[in-house]
Amino acid sequence: MRYVSTRGDAPILGFDDVLLAGLARDGGLYMPESWPRFTPADWKAMAGLSYAETAFRVLKPFVGGTIADSDLQRMIEDAYRGFGHPAVAPLKQIGPNDWLLELFHGPTLAFKDFALQLVGRLFDHVLKQRNGRVTIVGATSGDTGSAAIEACRDRAAIDIFILHPHGRVSEVQRRQMTTVRSANVHNIAIEGTFDDCQDLVKAMFNDTAFRDRMRLSAVNSINWVRVAAQIVYYVFAALRLGAPARPVAFSVPTGNFGNVLAAYAAHRMGLPIPGLVIGSNRNDILFRLIQTGTMKMEEVAPTLSPSMDIQISSNLERLLFELAGRNGKTVQAMMKRFRKRRELTLSPPRYGRLTKMFSAARADDAETVAIIRRVHETTGELIDPHTAVGLAAAAARRGDTAVPMVTVATAHPAKFPDAVEQATGLRPALPARLADLLQRPERVTVLPNDLRAVQDFVSGRVSIAA
Repeated sequence: MRYVSTRGDAPILGFDDVLLAGLARDGGLYMPESWPRFTPADWKAMAGLSYAETAFRVLKPFVGGTIADSDLQRMIEDAYRGFGHPAVAPLKQIGPNDWLLELFHGPTLAFKDFALQLVGRLFDHVLKQRNGRVTIVGATSGDTGSAAIEACRDRAAIDIFILHPHGRVSEVQRRQMTTVRSANVHNIAIEGTFDDCQDLVKAMFNDTAFRDRMRLSAVNSINWVRVAAQIVYYVFAALRLGAPARPVAFSVPTGNFGNVLAAYAAHRMGLPIPGLVIGSNRNDILFRLIQTGTMKMEEVAPTLSPSMDIQISSNLERLLFELAGRNGKTVQAMMKRFRKRRELTLSPPRYGRLTKMFSAARADDAETVAIIRRVHETTGELIDPHTAVGLAAAAARRGDTAVPMVTVATAHPAKFPDAVEQATGLRPALPARLADLLQRPERVTVLPNDLRAVQDFVSGRVSIAA
């Protein structure tokens, strides 16, 4: 398996090099040169396998022999051994043919753990083989940061710097990052939005001299390996609901488009997914794109679902690459036009291909609170506000009721206790291992939205700077 950039001008790489590279050198994102295809017999052979066994089958073609099967199996089993549910990613029925896929049983209580617990081990393995080290820089709207820090803390060959928007993540999300005392972990609160944080990370990668000197790598979903690892839970859920004999639809609350892109990848690999529903909050650039064919940047508004408070969805570029017939030059021109004009309109053929697979709905804060309340009253379940947005979208865009609709439950309700308490009167408790989180001392540096200030901070603290 080889990987190409969405913008067409970067070197073609193997899996291990893509892992370490993160962003392509032309500013694009890496994608598989072609999609691996699984037959109905292949899917049937996975039915009944454990989560780790399923992950090995799904990920093996993407790894393409760059890591020995025995090493890959060992790292996968180790990554998911500590999850807090025996199924790892359990399904819970909440209606006649409606399900929640619980992705919050990992160490930081969010779906990002599924990819990052494995990615941390893959980094260790590849760097040990090469006798190297990297500096990871990442941006987070809330959950990626804590999951990345948990996966990379205390690893001898890694320094990790995570940027988050100052005052725009929940207290639990912030403290899961800032209370980690490991010497190789550095938290930066940027005076700006998540989009500002993401732009700073991309700018550091695009400064090739700085990138090479710091040996930068990425854990955001701009890193293809993040997306690849997330494909697994869509396969795991669909097989348990009758695939490949039965199609299964998914509703995904999304801001940066990585999670729903993994579901699209599963579809391209042959999993019978008839449609994907995107859930947006008030920051609804993806909803407007799917409704009108035009992607237009607006100001980011704070909401009860802060991980989706985004106007520039990085992973959408990977879908644009697919819609443009995998023409890197076309994508390069599209992204340049979008950045310059803050607006991009898809051609009718590309818009048609988009809406054939994707639909979308949005929910504001009032609707989010109402859904959290209704789910609790009807099922007894507490859900977080991002999951509520996904459920709103699932209800609004429900197709054939004979097709199971799975909404991705992206975070534990205790990560967003204020929203849950507002809706239900109940304040969800953190698991015992995090019970003292709000009393732990924090360590974070607040910086302006300025590239030089962030680069100076990184270069002054990274272990390889000398």
